[in-house]
Amino acid sequence: MSEPRTLLTGATGYIGGRLLRAIERDGKPIRCLARNPDVLRSRVAVTTDVVPGDVLDASSLARAMAGVETAYYLVHSMGSSGEFEEEDRRAAENFGSAARAAGVRRIIYLGGLGDASVRLSPHLRSRHEVGDILRASGVPVVELRASIVVGSGSLSFELVRALVERLPIMIAPRWVATKAQPIAINDLLAYLRAAAELPLEGSHTFEIGGADVTTYGGLMREYARQRGLRRWIVPVPVLTPRLSSLWLGLVTPIYARVGRKLIDSMQHPTVVTDTRALQAFDIRPGGFREAIAAALRNEDSELAETRWSDALSSSGTINGWFGMRFGERLIDSRVVEVQAAPESVFGPIERIGGRTGWYAADWLWQLRGILDLLAGGVGMRRGRNDPTRLRVGDTLDCWRVEAIEPNRRLRLAAEMKLPGRAWLEFEVDSNGRGGSILRQTAIFDPVGVAGRLYWYSVFPLHLIVFGGMLRGIARRAVEGGAVPPKAR
Repeated sequence: MSEPRTLLTGATGYIGGRLLRAIERDGKPIRCLARNPDVLRSRVAVTTDVVPGDVLDASSLARAMAGVETAYYLVHSMGSSGEFEEEDRRAAENFGSAARAAGVRRIIYLGGLGDASVRLSPHLRSRHEVGDILRASGVPVVELRASIVVGSGSLSFELVRALVERLPIMIAPRWVATKAQPIAINDLLAYLRAAAELPLEGSHTFEIGGADVTTYGGLMREYARQRGLRRWIVPVPVLTPRLSSLWLGLVTPIYARVGRKLIDSMQHPTVVTDTRALQAFDIRPGGFREAIAAALRNEDSELAETRWSDALSSSGTINGWFGMRFGERLIDSRVVEVQAAPESVFGPIERIGGRTGWYAADWLWQLRGILDLLAGGVGMRRGRNDPTRLRVGDTLDCWRVEAIEPNRRLRLAAEMKLPGRAWLEFEVDSNGRGGSILRQTAIFDPVGVAGRLYWYSVFPLHLIVFGGMLRGIARRAVEGGAVPPKAR
């Protein structure tokens, strides 16, 4: 493959990560700029080039820009603990200068909607200023200004989801009535990809949005409708932006410093007033109802491909009271290193359940099965079809095999009665030293308050059940051989 001709920044973020996969599927050569290349290399195709660099370090950009014709600028400093406007300004100046020096023919920049004739929030004001700085470099810029992005894992969608799932009655600030024009993540990606091929000279700014104008309140009501939840929204006009951000931090997984900046922007309408994008692009975006439905379908099939919280600009992981949270999914994940080859580790995993048992606290599994039968569920009586092999669709006690990759991954979906949906996943990777890394992850998607109360009440038992299971699998892998089946 020839030298990559497209540069992507922000590939560890939500939108950048999705765009990276779309470009890879298109078969186009791409290079990613990353502050920590090792974080990204394990996620990209073998044909994708990953180079170290930071837009705040001008000296690191020359190598990334070499041979590039189109450069995507999808970074921002909103998660920074410092002066994010100054950091955004300096980063854009560095990027524009490096692009001009390297002979880049086009920069594609994703900004934000907002009426520049009024006093915008610092976040929206900075988004507009970054576009101006990039254009001032002399490199032609295609700037796409978008409103709320609706997609599984996006910042705005996760905020809406968290509020609706957790609060049957929402005492909501004034910004829930602010007009917006949400765009589905797939429509946004279509615009970003098409911008690289747009037959236009010079710089252009396009306002893009979905087919409908709504409000955050409208998004919340529609999400509740699709999830089958009854919710009441009571607007309170006296809740200031600062109080709103504190309130947001208590009930949602949004980082406090990101939340304050986001709340400031929610006060401003973000509606398309210039429809030139509909003439320039052969794209007809869908409405927010379809976007929410698509986001929920994506969550049904797997955890979101990328999340806004994956971005390196957002520090740390999101820790809930018990386990971790990714959006509204509650995660309990454990890892152990095993001195055995991956195939030896995966053997006990594939034999789990049925007469083999669950390697620890089987009496608790039986008790859970009895309670499930009393509630009208399947219990633990189904066992398994084959004592040593599993296929997609097989029943496994109170679970069903949803995915299996030999010697690497097993994913089970729960079929017991629950106030939500649950999965149990095992992943095995080589540690590069003749042994293996075994990860076990319990995932729960709660429905309403009852779902969260259930998770919090049973989480202490995870220490016994799942912790013991992980140790039991590791022990059996080292010892080798099949587990003696239990008499029934």
